[in-house]
This record gives sequence, C-alpha cells and structure tokens, in this order.
Amino acid sequence: MRSAKERALDTYLAAAARTGDRKAMGRLAERWHARLVAHAYRLTGERTLAADAAQDAWTDILRGLASLDDAAAFPAWAFRIVSRRCARVIRGRQHRRAGTQAFADDNASRPATSFDPADGSDLDRIRTAMAELPPDQRAAMGLFYLEGLHVAEIAAALDTPPGTIKTRLMHARNKLRALLQGDLP
Repeated sequence: MRSAKERALDTYLAAAARTGDRKAMGRLAERWHARLVAHAYRLTGERTLAADAAQDAWTDILRGLASLDDAAAFPAWAFRIVSRRCARVIRGRQHRRAGTQAFADDNASRPATSFDPADGSDLDRIRTAMAELPPDQRAAMGLFYLEGLHVAEIAAALDTPPGTIKTRLMHARNKLRALLQGDLP
C-alpha cells in the first residue's frame, strides 16, 4: 500500500512529467513500471506477455501525460492504460486462434495450480490461491490490496462500474477464504 508521502511524490512526479520534465518521467517509470507489469500479469497470466504489454503501455502513458487533467489520478489512469493494452493483446490472440475449440484446448493444456495448505509460507499460499481466481477478480484484488487503490480508482483503472468492483472483491475474498481454509479442491 502506498503511504501519503508516496502518493504526494507520485502526484508531483506526474505533474512535473506533464510539463515535459524528462527526469520526472524517468522517476515515474522507475517507480511504476514493476507495478504496471504486475497488474498486466494479473490480467494476462503470462510473464512475457505482461512485460510486453506494460512496456507498450508506457508509450501511451508518456504520450498522454500532457492530457492528464489531475496528476493525483495518475495511478488509476496508468492502470487503465495497461488494462486496455492487455485487453487489446488478448483480443488479438483470440482472433488469431482458429476458433473456440483451439482456445479451449490451449487452456486445457495449461497445468493447473494446486493449493496445498501445508506447503510454504503464508505469502506463497496467498499467491497460489490468488492465481486460482479469474483474471477480473485477481486484477481487482491486486489493485485493492497490493496497490492500495480505492474502489473508485479501481473502477477507473479497469473501466468498470464501482458496484461491479465491489462484487468482484466480495467474490474473490470468498473464494480465497475457501481456498485457504481448504474448502475447495
């Protein structure tokens, strides 16, 4: 979660970058690139694809900074750009597939992650359980708990109504609770 100081620094860097300050752009990229890649990974489920999508999103982010009205909205705005880039990449992949059967075959061949409560640390258990969530729930959980965004900011980042975000968070929490307590296979 980001502290008030971190939020203030990000707001300052976004405002300075909006004016064309290259150092501020660089600092902003240093501070946010890993977070944006993590968000892209939560959406795509593939590390290479996530890194490529986040890198491509930086082009859109840097081009669009001048049009960002509220520098404090930078996190939600940047996450939205990454979300849209991931959606574009996923749509492109789906169009290249021969049909829905090819898509189903691809997903069926992917090894399932199993959850064993006796293994590893709590953090590993939570990460494993989060990997079991659908991408939309995983993205909402990551933005809420890992990035410290509010529901309204997540709604802006994912271009989804706040009520839907609340529902996704509720279902994700319930599923995580069940997975961590061993109620689900």
